[in-house]
Amino acid sequence: MIIRPIVGSGKVRHNGHMTDRKPPGVSFETWVDRQIREAEARGEFAELPGAGKPLADGPDTSYDELWWVKQKMAREGLSVLPPTLALRKEAEDALAAAHKAPSEGAVRRIVTEINAKIRDMMFKPPPGPPLGLKPYDIDEVVRQWREARAE
Repeated sequence: MIIRPIVGSGKVRHNGHMTDRKPPGVSFETWVDRQIREAEARGEFAELPGAGKPLADGPDTSYDELWWVKQKMAREGLSVLPPTLALRKEAEDALAAAHKAPSEGAVRRIVTEINAKIRDMMFKPPPGPPLGLKPYDIDEVVRQWREARAE
């Protein structure tokens, strides 16, 4: 985006459109207010998407300059947890899923998969906080699963 002044006109070409330059001696706020008022009078804000609707509820953005990055990441389902913390959460979720599994085979499969990830991270630790986990005892998880199903 290149802005090239047109000599002597007081106008600037911006993406093929002419815009006024701020005249000398006029405060920036006054100049911006005038630009908005004139655009509103021309109806340039009349057909904007979301016009007349309340702003969407979201996180308090008043003190966070990266609020838009966080909203985009939330919409995209992205996380910024260090790998070890992400695995801790995944292990917690896997254990909960194992306790709700429909069969002993499913319990063993879930715990075996998460144990492989835990072992992998134990032997090749990434930067960040320590994992603080060890592989689950599959037989113990199966025992707990059986007890919960018997109740």
